[in-house]
Amino acid sequence: MASRGRILHLSENLPLPFDRRVWMELGALRAGGYQVSAICPMGESYAAPFEVIDGIHIWRYPAPPPTRGFLSYAWEFTYCWLQTARLSLVVLARRGFDVIHAANPPDTFWLIGLFYKLLGKRYVFDHHDLCPELYVARFGPEKQGDLLYRALRLLEWAQFRTADLVISTNESYRQVAIERGGMAPDRVRVVRSGPSRERFATVRPVDASLRRGRQHLVAYLGVMAPQDGVDHLLRAAHLLVHERGRHDVCFTLVGAGDSFDDLRALARELRLEDWVEFTGRIPDETVERILATADVCVCPDPLNPLNDVSTMNKVLEYMAVGRPIVAYDLREHRFSAAAGALYAEPNREDDLATKIAELLDDPERRDRMGTYNRRRFLERMAWEYSAGELLRAYELVCGHRKNA
Repeated sequence: MASRGRILHLSENLPLPFDRRVWMELGALRAGGYQVSAICPMGESYAAPFEVIDGIHIWRYPAPPPTRGFLSYAWEFTYCWLQTARLSLVVLARRGFDVIHAANPPDTFWLIGLFYKLLGKRYVFDHHDLCPELYVARFGPEKQGDLLYRALRLLEWAQFRTADLVISTNESYRQVAIERGGMAPDRVRVVRSGPSRERFATVRPVDASLRRGRQHLVAYLGVMAPQDGVDHLLRAAHLLVHERGRHDVCFTLVGAGDSFDDLRALARELRLEDWVEFTGRIPDETVERILATADVCVCPDPLNPLNDVSTMNKVLEYMAVGRPIVAYDLREHRFSAAAGALYAEPNREDDLATKIAELLDDPERRDRMGTYNRRRFLERMAWEYSAGELLRAYELVCGHRKNA
C-alpha cells in the first residue's frame, strides 16, 4: 500500500526510542500508513548513527556534553541544530519527506522548517514545553523580561508563525498557541501525553523487598532538573523522618537529570542516606515494580508559570499502576489526576509532608484512590485515546484520509 505521506521528525531532548512520547507518536503515524524518519542525538544505549526500529528509520548524531550555564546551553542548541540540519539533507536524499515534525525544546527547528517550506514541504510544531517559562523556572523569576527571555519569546513566535499545524500536549498549551502565537484555532490540535494501555495492560505484583525492611514506600519517577521540585520532596522527607519521627517509611527516587548530583548531596546534608534511594535510570520492568509496590507516589513540581499549565507524564504513569498520588495543587495536575490525588498547598513542603502522612495512615483511602486512578487511566487517559487525535490532526497537513 502506498504511503499516506513521508514524515521527518526532529528532536534533541532524548535519543529515540528512549523519548517515550515521541516514540509513541512515531509509532502511531507509522501504524497509520505514513513513512516515518527521525533525527535525534545518540544516548548510552542508542549509539548507532543509523538504525531501523519497527519500520522507523532513525539517524543519530553524537550528543553534546552536559550543560550548566548560558554559554554551554547556547553551544548545545547551535551544535544540535547544525547536526540536525546536516542529517535532514541526508534523509532528503535517501528517503525524502513531505512534512517536518519538530518537537521542542529548543524553539530553533523552525528555521529548518522554513527552508524546506520553500521547497514545498509542510511544518508541524509539536509543542512539548513553554521555553520562556522553562527558562524562568530553571533560573529564577528575576529572569522574566530580561534579554534572553525576550529572545525565547521571539523564537517561540517564529515556531508558531512557521507552523502549518501545532500539536499541543493539553488545552493550556493550546491557548498559548492561539493567544500568544496567533494561531488559528482549527490549526491547533491537542494530543495529550500518556503511557499506553498495552504497556500497562497488567500491574506488576507488589515486591515487599523494595520497601527495604520498612512498612511503607514513597516513590518518585521523573526528570531531576531544577524545575521538577525533587528538592521539595527531599525536604518533605526530612520533615517526616527527622522532625515527625516517621521511621516506618523509605523513599525511592527514579530518574536522572541536571540536578541529580546536587540532589544526592542535599539528601546527605539532610541526613537521609538511610531512607532515600536514588536509582538513576533503570529498565521499565524495574520502574513498574517500584511503582506497583509504592504506597504513595509524589509529584512535587512547584507552582510556577511553567508547571501550572504542563502535563506531567509521571502523574499518568502513577495512575496507570493504580497508585494514589500526592501533588502540589496545580491546574494540570488536577485535570490529569482529578480525585486520584491529595493536593498540597503549592510550594509548602510541610503540607506536602502532611499529605503524604495522611495517605500512609489511611490504607482504605489509598485503595480507593488507586482504584480510581487505574480506571481513569484505562478509560480516558491512556495514549491510545490520543493516537487517534494525532492521526486526525495529520489529515490537515497531508490533505487526505486513509483509504478504507
